[in-house]
Amino acid sequence: MGRVSRTVPRCGVSLLSISTPMENPRWIIGESIAINGACLTLVRGMAGEFEAEISPETLQRTTLGTLTPGEAVNIERALRLDDRMGGHFVTGHVDDVGTITQVKDVGGVVEMEISVPGTLMPLLVEKGSVAVDGVSLTVNALRDTRFSVSIIPHTLSMTTLGRAGPGGRVNIETDLIGKYVLRYLSRRGSVKAEISMEFLNQHGFV
Repeated sequence: MGRVSRTVPRCGVSLLSISTPMENPRWIIGESIAINGACLTLVRGMAGEFEAEISPETLQRTTLGTLTPGEAVNIERALRLDDRMGGHFVTGHVDDVGTITQVKDVGGVVEMEISVPGTLMPLLVEKGSVAVDGVSLTVNALRDTRFSVSIIPHTLSMTTLGRAGPGGRVNIETDLIGKYVLRYLSRRGSVKAEISMEFLNQHGFV
C-alpha cells in the first residue's frame, strides 16, 4: 500500500502523487502502474514517491477522483513477461464502481458483499475471478445485483480492503476472458442469459 501525497487538477488531466514504502523501485518513466486497480502512466519517480496522470475517462469511471491526501491506496506494478502467473489477468481497465453492502468476519476470514450496476452481472461467474480495487478475488455467490467474496487475513493486511466497510465505493474489473466471450456471442446473437460455467461449457469455452 501507499498513501496519496497530493492531487493536482490540470487542464484535461489530473496529477496524482503517491508516497510508497517500496525500496529502490527503479521507476521507468512511461511504465504502467495500477492504483486501486486502475492502470495509470508513471510520469515521475523518485525514492519514496511517484507521480501518475489520470485521464478524464478514468476519473469518470473509477474512484480515483475522490482520493484525498493521506488516503491509503493499493499499488501494483505491471506484470513482467518472465514473471510467474499466480492469479487471473488483471488489466487495470476498470469496468465500473461498486458499493460495499456488507462486511462480515467469519473465523478470521472476511466475507464481503458488493453491489454493482446490473450491466456487470452477466460478466460475473460464481467461482470465477473479479478484481476489487485491484485485488484479485474469487466470486463466492451471486444475488440480484450483488456478489460476495472471501478475503483472507494476508490480503486484509496487505491491501486497503482490510479497512473497507459498508458504504465504501470500490473499483470493479470483471474477468477479461468473460468480456471477450460475451462480446463474441452477443455479435452472433447467442447470448440469452447470464454467463455461467455451464453456459461456457456448452459453447466450448471450457
